[in-house]
Amino acid sequence: MYFAVFATDREGMQATRDATRPNHRKYLRNPAGHPVKVRIGGPTLDEAGEQMMGTMLVVEADSIGAVHAFLSDDPYARVGLYATVEVRPWVWGLGNPDAV
Repeated sequence: MYFAVFATDREGMQATRDATRPNHRKYLRNPAGHPVKVRIGGPTLDEAGEQMMGTMLVVEADSIGAVHAFLSDDPYARVGLYATVEVRPWVWGLGNPDAV
């Protein structure tokens, strides 16, 4: 099952984001202990397209609970980067390389 994750940074956290980003990216590639696979993802940007201000992921997992557990161990979550995190079940139709 797929889930879309939308997270928005708290104001004034750019330096924290920058410092934590390498560990966040490593974690997304190898979330040891979590049965979650990140299929696509990247930062969301401000309206000018210049500054990172959030995260968007599509993950594959057996349950929404597994996704929440995975997200709580993300280095960004551990440093309190996000103001909000929304997780929605998602049907990957268009562009899914595994769809027939």
